[in-house]
Amino acid sequence: MTTANSPLTGKVALVTGASSGIGEATAAVLAAAGAKVAVAARRADRLEALVARIEQADGVALAIEADIAKPGDITAMVDKVVSEWGRLDILVNNAGVMLLAPAAEADLDDWRQMIELNLIGLMATTKAALPHLKTSKGHIVNVSSVAGRVANPGASGYAATKFGVVAFSESLRREVYADKVRVTVVEPGLVRTELGDHITNVQSKAGLEHRLATMEALTAEDIANAIFYAVSQPPRVNVNEILIRPTDQER
Repeated sequence: MTTANSPLTGKVALVTGASSGIGEATAAVLAAAGAKVAVAARRADRLEALVARIEQADGVALAIEADIAKPGDITAMVDKVVSEWGRLDILVNNAGVMLLAPAAEADLDDWRQMIELNLIGLMATTKAALPHLKTSKGHIVNVSSVAGRVANPGASGYAATKFGVVAFSESLRREVYADKVRVTVVEPGLVRTELGDHITNVQSKAGLEHRLATMEALTAEDIANAIFYAVSQPPRVNVNEILIRPTDQER
């Protein structure tokens, strides 16, 4: 149950890619901490179920069906949040896909999809939200990956987008720090979510499934708690970067 003393009471958050995994868990954690949370994704039925769960726990949430790869959806999404609640304090850019394959076997459409969603969509959402975040002296959290730190074989396209997220986040931080806007990039290692379900390369999918079977992977809640840690710090504290791996993961 949230109270007037909950750490995020009075804050408004927007979480993309909230229909499952890290986004879903993050929305629940932020709502439990007192924030009003707008949850955005393409699967409206999943969003409605999440909103119902948050409301049953005395939280406040709003479902927004949106495709982050479509500029019109991004504008409408941000406008709806501000129209509903009058402000925006926290943006969690979590929407993304992971379509692993060796470069020689990669589908160019998979690369384009990852660039459009993982990178361009994240950047466009940030741009749309930035005027409101400057007003509120808010916080931007960009979900990257350990693949934005270590470029492993078989993940060249995915790693390119996640290295891009890390670079964008640091450049953005230096652009907006004087406006008292905080920027955090989160780089999870192996997490047990639906992210690998859409991999079409047979060997890459089998490799991921093998790793999940032989390692105690992180949970979506582990990453949600790391995001909450960053956004719940005092305004003077900007947690720039969180790299979080399973204890069993070497790199």
